[in-house]
Amino acid sequence: MRKILALLCALLMVVSMAACQNTKKDDGKYKIGICQIQPHEALDAATNGFKQALIDAFGEENVEFDVQNAAGDSNTCSTIVNSFVSDRVDLILANATPSLQAAAAATSVIPILGTSVTEYGVALEIDNFSGTVGRNISGTSDLADLAAQAKMLHDWFPDAKNVGLLYCVSEANSIYQVNTVQAELEKLGYTCKQYSFSDGNDLAAVTDKAADESDVIYVPTDNTVATYTGIIDGICRPAKIPVIAGEEGICKGCGVATMSISYYDLGYDTGKMAVKILKGEADIATMPIAYAENVTYKYNAEICAELGLTAPEGYAAIS
Repeated sequence: MRKILALLCALLMVVSMAACQNTKKDDGKYKIGICQIQPHEALDAATNGFKQALIDAFGEENVEFDVQNAAGDSNTCSTIVNSFVSDRVDLILANATPSLQAAAAATSVIPILGTSVTEYGVALEIDNFSGTVGRNISGTSDLADLAAQAKMLHDWFPDAKNVGLLYCVSEANSIYQVNTVQAELEKLGYTCKQYSFSDGNDLAAVTDKAADESDVIYVPTDNTVATYTGIIDGICRPAKIPVIAGEEGICKGCGVATMSISYYDLGYDTGKMAVKILKGEADIATMPIAYAENVTYKYNAEICAELGLTAPEGYAAIS
């Protein structure tokens, strides 16, 4: 009898989970919750690409988007995704690492797709990450080859000696990027030093120190850096210290060169993953993390001209 009761309880749990997943609204629309850590060009493009993919698949009249922005506050991400869980949305888009971490903590049932997340193993604290999360999470990564980024810095500044790595210490994926790039730069003979800041309040002081002690600065794909590129540019450009950036939006604001991906395309690819999940054509638990297929080398013509730098062959100017 105990075995029968246990079996019935297990079946009820399965039915309950299925009911939670099958939450399409009575009016026939899919309801999608989108949590974006903060507004900036790259993340906005990813959100827009994601939305368009679902509109193209289902029609604008059949998809309802609840788009909320956390204004750079991780705690607000938690509030946002918990509201999505309460509303029983059909799927959550977590745009950037803090959004993904908040969503992962909020639900193990509703499908979660990340985008603009650099390294899922680091973000979700998964040891020996194989490329598939294995639960209700998958998505796309904006990680550009970090060894290639180190080589890019060397192509531009082969005679430099000291490289400063500037990043926000509260972003786990930024720590991962700078540690990896530093190891690659040291193989190329550079002396590297990390300069971490906690938020926009101490960025100027940390950037001042990095500019004083470095020949060139590297900044990774970092959401806080992306928000405050004006501070970095206002210090580094007058000091004639060039900045190599992890993504195009940052490079446009304060850098001389970058390896660029299309965040709109990245978001669109994430949206196509969502379509398969919502149609029941794919199991999110077995969907591997996808990466941007095309990388373009770009440079900031305005800053390069002011610093007297000429782009190596194969670089396109950021428009």
